[in-house]
Amino acid sequence: MNGINPWLQTHWDWRAAGNFITGGCGSGLLLITAVATLRGGPVTELTLLSLALVLVGLALVWFELGRPWRFLHVFFNPHTSWLTREAIVAMPLLALGLAAASTGWLSLLWIAAIAGIAFLYCQGRILVAAKGIPVWRTPRIMGLILTSGIAEGCGVYLLVIPWLEPETMGEIYPALLTLLLILIGGRLAAWWAYRDSLKDKAPKAALEVIDRSSSIFIAVGHIAPTLAVMLAWLFPEARLVWGVVAGVLAALAGWFIKTVIITRAAFNQGYAVEHSPARGGGKSGPGTKPGWE
Repeated sequence: MNGINPWLQTHWDWRAAGNFITGGCGSGLLLITAVATLRGGPVTELTLLSLALVLVGLALVWFELGRPWRFLHVFFNPHTSWLTREAIVAMPLLALGLAAASTGWLSLLWIAAIAGIAFLYCQGRILVAAKGIPVWRTPRIMGLILTSGIAEGCGVYLLVIPWLEPETMGEIYPALLTLLLILIGGRLAAWWAYRDSLKDKAPKAALEVIDRSSSIFIAVGHIAPTLAVMLAWLFPEARLVWGVVAGVLAALAGWFIKTVIITRAAFNQGYAVEHSPARGGGKSGPGTKPGWE
């Protein structure tokens, strides 16, 4: 039965994971940049950083293609492919983001941020559409991809903003810390829902990887940032330090779990045997699903 056990896919490697990491984080950062403008946050530098992260993700996908110079083929199937839709959405996202960065117009930034959420949505649907990989195809992964991307973006914002606008920290930083707590709380709820959706619906090897990674993800990406935010509130003089710690941990945890899901837990479903062969003139026996028990 070893030949029909689930095996780890190798078509999507660290470059595919990198697209979900930088593309998702960049989209989330663009939304956080728009939200922060309500408190006087800067536009140009953080918008350009958001676009750079999205471009890095797209470049990684381009390098992963077997024939990268045929990249235009990715645009040929918008009616069936979420990868095509992701690439199409990226065009107005980048154009609107560049226009917002160059003009400072907040209306353009908000439209670009909406395009960024559409980009994140496409990333989630790419995974759901991969029907052969049980840990990808569950619809509950959508909530995890969306909440993690925005939480990662908030984490990067907390890391970068002290170097760009230190004089506005009194206005922006407390609100950002509160927002980070809300976002990682939503991500934790999405993670629990995602894990629950995999019960009896993924190979044993995949579930073992998910379970081993779960404690790291929760501790580093949720418990530790929450403690760091609490310390930032208790010790205002060290608020920036603890805010950066909280942001970095929240972002790194999201990147970690995406890498796990894309590259380490991505076992296909293998093959099931509905009935074991009959011996002689006897009846066939019960079926089996190797790698799932």
